[in-house]
Amino acid sequence: MSDTIIQVENLSKKYIIGHQQQGRYTALRDVLANSTKSLLKNIHNPKFKAHNSQKEDFWALKDVSFEIKQGDRVGIIGRNGAGKSTLLKILSRIVEPTTGRIGMKGRVSSLLEVGTGFHPELTGRENIYLNGAVLGMSKKEITRKFDEIVVFSEVEKFLDTPVKRYSSGMYVRLAFAVAAHLEPEILILDEVLAVGDTEFRKKCLGKMEDVSKEGRTVLFVSHDMVSIRSLCNQAYLLSSGQITAYGAADKVIDHYLESTKNSMLNEVPLEKRTDRSGDGSVRIISFQIEDADGKPVISSNSRLKLTIGYSSDNSIIRPQFSATIYDYDREIGIISLHSGFAEGLPNKIPNAGYITCVTEPLCITPGRCYINLSILNAGVIADAIQYAMYFDIESSDIYGTAKIQDRAWVICTRYQKWSSCEMYT
Repeated sequence: MSDTIIQVENLSKKYIIGHQQQGRYTALRDVLANSTKSLLKNIHNPKFKAHNSQKEDFWALKDVSFEIKQGDRVGIIGRNGAGKSTLLKILSRIVEPTTGRIGMKGRVSSLLEVGTGFHPELTGRENIYLNGAVLGMSKKEITRKFDEIVVFSEVEKFLDTPVKRYSSGMYVRLAFAVAAHLEPEILILDEVLAVGDTEFRKKCLGKMEDVSKEGRTVLFVSHDMVSIRSLCNQAYLLSSGQITAYGAADKVIDHYLESTKNSMLNEVPLEKRTDRSGDGSVRIISFQIEDADGKPVISSNSRLKLTIGYSSDNSIIRPQFSATIYDYDREIGIISLHSGFAEGLPNKIPNAGYITCVTEPLCITPGRCYINLSILNAGVIADAIQYAMYFDIESSDIYGTAKIQDRAWVICTRYQKWSSCEMYT
């Protein structure tokens, strides 16, 4: 169709991965000796090949097909290693596909990682003109947009400084300003905006929305579901190099969060985590967090339901369970939940079972959160796991005013109800 600006058909990308066989410690003299032996064998037998490594085909993308309309704001989401960045690199013509066909209309501006398209020895001013020239713009066109780029990037003071001396945040500010203001038909952005501060990210999201209103197309990869939800009208979910869901951004994000809502850090079950402390008299073996009303998405005004699975070989005396929720940087404690400050948990519980805590509605900003878990047995720490798992809080209008309070330390919620049940096998 005439309004299709990107068309991808059966796109695949294969990489060759080498696996070096592991052996004993090798000294320099062994390396030299082995190299000499291999050289002599190659001379006497040209068909000889060393068998100290194995190669494997890895398909970063496999038979990916889709169409994007002009003016669409498309989010590309998925777990690490799903193929998102590979897809953007192919669309940006940085990487050649193994098979498949791509059709694109118009100029493409890409910002895939800090410093992409910048020459480190050139100044910020010179790099603006360099990027514009790469996009096929005339010097007159670049000059017309120059002041807007500088104002948006907020790096005017360092404009005549070589960009190799810029911080990563300054790099991103200038690079995004150039990419967004030089009027490409297609703007492609990877997770690079995560480097910037909160205020600049908000400004970038606003600019991307303005760009799409002008009829230009935006492709945006991010792990920040709040940003994807607020900016994008369409989304594609990638998993193991294939598209597993596509459509309206809200629906695709809900599907993704539902499928990964209880993903553990490092994908290791809690019962197998070794980074724990305590005397081991009671062990945390599982943990689940969800909206108390059974909704798949936890929002800023949700009531939380936490379920902690535990086991012990001996009796548990005066048990106390706690869960502390931290912000994305793992520095600010947002909510502290402790059974010792609430009713509902008896002094005697089964040796193996589940402890449940239900809270009042949250009142915090959206974003990723981490949880620390601990159990006390007879006043002594029995088990404690830092950053047991993470979950994402989606934005919502708490007060009907679209204003959400800043994240800050909360000693404990006013309402928290704890309960216990036995574990049945």
